[in-house]
Amino acid sequence: MSSDRELVLQLQDGDLDALGALYDRYQHIVYRTALAITGDEPAAADLLQDVFLRVHRFSHHIDPERPLEPWLYRVTTNLTYTWIKRRKRWLFRPVEDMAEWFKSGKKQSPAFQVEKKEEWRHISSAVATLPFRHRVVIVLHYFSDLSLQEISSVLDIPVGTVKSRLHYGRKALKMQLETENGISIGDVQYEFT
Repeated sequence: MSSDRELVLQLQDGDLDALGALYDRYQHIVYRTALAITGDEPAAADLLQDVFLRVHRFSHHIDPERPLEPWLYRVTTNLTYTWIKRRKRWLFRPVEDMAEWFKSGKKQSPAFQVEKKEEWRHISSAVATLPFRHRVVIVLHYFSDLSLQEISSVLDIPVGTVKSRLHYGRKALKMQLETENGISIGDVQYEFT
């Protein structure tokens, strides 16, 4: 199995098989990130294609000595921002299958699955109310499991700004979920990674 560095160098030499290998390796994280931010499956699929078109088009600008994954997250978030801005879509439409991307492969009872889908509907609706800058850090941190430092690198912002956006994003999510559900969630839990 070739390393990302080897594949980027091959792609820079015009090898389209290297692009295919990178696509196979990273398509899931790019799609999942785009879906979590946009809440729109067809848009996420289009954005996935756009990201890898950019990988091909700008392959000579990719530094093979640096990790590729943060670059892909940055391109994905930039393209989703453009998609949202262009379409003025600040609200998610319910995404029935979104939970499938993030839950374990275990078989659960139908009642449990219905409960989880309802929970995801509430969460995706609440995430949709966030401003883009807060939504992106919430998605990258909780859905893509990136550290604060990794998010800082992907978005090219200071770690303190990431912490601040996570703080205000969590606070807004807490308020939104309490308002929607009429229940108190308690104090927002903070973590330092």
